[in-house]
Amino acid sequence: MDFSSWIRKALLKKNKSDPSNPSSSQTEPNLKQRKIKEIEEEEELGVTDELKDFVKSLTVETFKNCPLQQDDNQVKTLNGPDNVQKDLSEWEERHAVLVLTKVKEISLLRYVLCPRHLKDRQFWQIYFMLVKNYVSPFELRAIRKAKLRRMAMDDGKPVESPAYEVEMAEGKQSSRSLPLERDPDSV
Repeated sequence: MDFSSWIRKALLKKNKSDPSNPSSSQTEPNLKQRKIKEIEEEEELGVTDELKDFVKSLTVETFKNCPLQQDDNQVKTLNGPDNVQKDLSEWEERHAVLVLTKVKEISLLRYVLCPRHLKDRQFWQIYFMLVKNYVSPFELRAIRKAKLRRMAMDDGKPVESPAYEVEMAEGKQSSRSLPLERDPDSV
C-alpha cells in the first residue's frame, strides 16, 4: 500500500467517524482533486481524445494483419532472482493499464486476441507500433523528465552510506587535518 492511498483511507475514516464534518463538503474537493489528477495522468501518459478515438477504431483484423517483427533484441530481461522477462518499459506499462481502463474496446480486443491468436507480448508490440505517432511525444517527454530527475538526484545526492559511516569518515578527515593546523611552536 503506498503512502497516498494510506492517507486517503485515513482521511475517509476520519470523515465518516466525525459527525461535525458533513461528508458532502469533504467529498466535493476530493472529487475535483481526483479528477484533476486523472486528467494530469492521462496527459502525462498520452491518453488523449485523439488516441482514444483511434484505439476505438482498431479491429481484430487490424491486429491479425499487422506485420510483426520477430526481433528478440527488443525483449528485455531482468537479471534478478526470478529472471523475469520484461517486454514493456515502465511508461508503456502505465500507459497500457490506463488505456485498458479508459478504452473498453482495447480491453475487449485483447480478450479476443490473447492468447488464442497472439501472445500478450505480441499484442502490446503491435499496439505500440500502431499508436506510435500518437504517443511518442508523450513518451519522449516522460523519458526527459526521468533523466532530469536522475541528474538532479545525482547532483544533490549525498553519498549513499549509513549515518555511522558518514560520521566515521568525517571524524577521520578532521583528525587528519588537525596535525596540519597545529602551530609548530606549541609542540
